Amino acid sequence: MSTSRSEIELEIDRLKRGIESFESQVEALRPGEFLGHLGAWSPRDVVAHLIGWTRYAVTGSEQIRRGELPSYDLDPGEDYSNVNAQLVRNFPSKDPTKLLSELHEAATDLISYLHRLDAADWDRDFGVRHGHETLTVSGTIGELIDDFAHHARQLGELSQS
Repeated sequence: MSTSRSEIELEIDRLKRGIESFESQVEALRPGEFLGHLGAWSPRDVVAHLIGWTRYAVTGSEQIRRGELPSYDLDPGEDYSNVNAQLVRNFPSKDPTKLLSELHEAATDLISYLHRLDAADWDRDFGVRHGHETLTVSGTIGELIDDFAHHARQLGELSQS
């Protein structure tokens, strides 16, 4: 049974809420915290990481729909360390306003893409595997939603310390 358009719209709403929550946590950071350390990364690095993965959600979904392994899965490194390091370099600004604007633009593009997506393609198996995992558009978006929630929690803990 394929996913209905209304089910996809619910996931789009979850994505929007996750992005908004993350953006709110970035905006709540005290002066100096944006470039400070949050484990191995700074909050700036986390924003750059999420800009890149939001963009990859579109390109990766298109590659999956063509039956291709997404380019970020070709040489990801351990826990996607190679991909994430490149994303941090791709978005070098230290200005939170500029980076949040880039994130908003990437999110707008992704949401527009998802609104146009054929509902039958949402959870369709296009035959793409990464290890033992079947890659789908829904899985790609679900992982991104989880990533936004994870990083929003991290930033929330930072601002409460």
